[in-house]
Amino acid sequence: MTSSSVKRAILLVLDSVGIGQMPDAHLYGDAGSDTLRNIAKAVGGLNLPYLALMGLGNLAEAFGELILGVPTVSAPLAAYGRMAEKSPGKDTTTGHWEIAGIVLDKPFPTYPHGFPPEIIKPFEKAIGTKILGNKPASGTEIIKELGEEHLRTGYPIVYTSADSVFQIAAHEDVIPVPRLYEISSIARSILTGEHGVGRVIARPFIGGKGSFTRTERRKDFSIEPPRKTLLDYVKDRGMDVIGVGKIEDIFAFRGLTQSDHTGNNKDTMKSVIKFVKEENEGLIIANLIDFDMLFGHRNDPRGYACALEETDGMIRELAGNLKEGDVLAITADHGCDPTAPGTDHSREYVPLLVYGKLIQQGVFLGTRSSFADLGLTIADLLEIETDLAGTSFKNRILRR
Repeated sequence: MTSSSVKRAILLVLDSVGIGQMPDAHLYGDAGSDTLRNIAKAVGGLNLPYLALMGLGNLAEAFGELILGVPTVSAPLAAYGRMAEKSPGKDTTTGHWEIAGIVLDKPFPTYPHGFPPEIIKPFEKAIGTKILGNKPASGTEIIKELGEEHLRTGYPIVYTSADSVFQIAAHEDVIPVPRLYEISSIARSILTGEHGVGRVIARPFIGGKGSFTRTERRKDFSIEPPRKTLLDYVKDRGMDVIGVGKIEDIFAFRGLTQSDHTGNNKDTMKSVIKFVKEENEGLIIANLIDFDMLFGHRNDPRGYACALEETDGMIRELAGNLKEGDVLAITADHGCDPTAPGTDHSREYVPLLVYGKLIQQGVFLGTRSSFADLGLTIADLLEIETDLAGTSFKNRILRR
């Protein structure tokens, strides 16, 4: 497939695992956000032995203070640095698109006061029913608030957040999941142009009064990328592009040759390891959702810490299954500091760890000016010509 000795890239996006506020964080209300360090302080230290061996502690020390419990090592296994987000915003779609080579000129629209009538009225008409909510809210709190009324009326619950999202919550016994997906698709068709939000999210839940629980049958309906991404270029080269987790949703099903829509971190890592053991060339890209969905947005630093520690062990297992021509890259798409007063994403740098038998160990990559540097580097390692944004650091990390 390619004359390069690098045959495959495995890209893990640890959803919301930020590593310190960016200089413009105050403009987003995120001054003081530092997801990894603040979690570590809140729980008395993180136990991440494999990520420490890769250089996570060295990375943290290079830009200020250490992550409590994560030591520096004399010879990091990976090349390490951090990346700044060049696009405006701090949402999942923007972060993933920039990693894949698209830098946005303007942020996706947000609705701090709810959605205007020109959105809600045609939506209600199209689905044949009224809606509840229509305001910014935590997903768990709004089903507590409106769940009983939803059961009584059958009206779907619409809400948003500080991110560019139109979220629709419905009890699985009231609006069956296939119908919830259908009305979410209707919303996606309405939310275009100036109201082209990054994602419409179907949020099914179950249970009764006082015990409503969201299920893993969530589904995202993303706006389609405006131009080719790393995924498109790798697929067009005739190589495999395997998405795991919600990757198919984030990229609107584009640029993939195969997908496994896992619902949690553990299943996602098991799937990635399974694909790594198979014979394929190109790109495996995975999103690990639990950090953000279950712990960041719910202000749960203890749960977040446990998820990080579990994932650390699975990353060790993944690394042990890499083949000679594999490169493993680990990063994030934004922050979501669970110790912050709010429940929204935070405007943070993200970690960058790159590892493999063909990668020079211990190379310090500093602060990359865009997430896009990683996508372009992966394309360069696979020897694929692109017009992606970013600056490649292939020559700094590839063994001679």
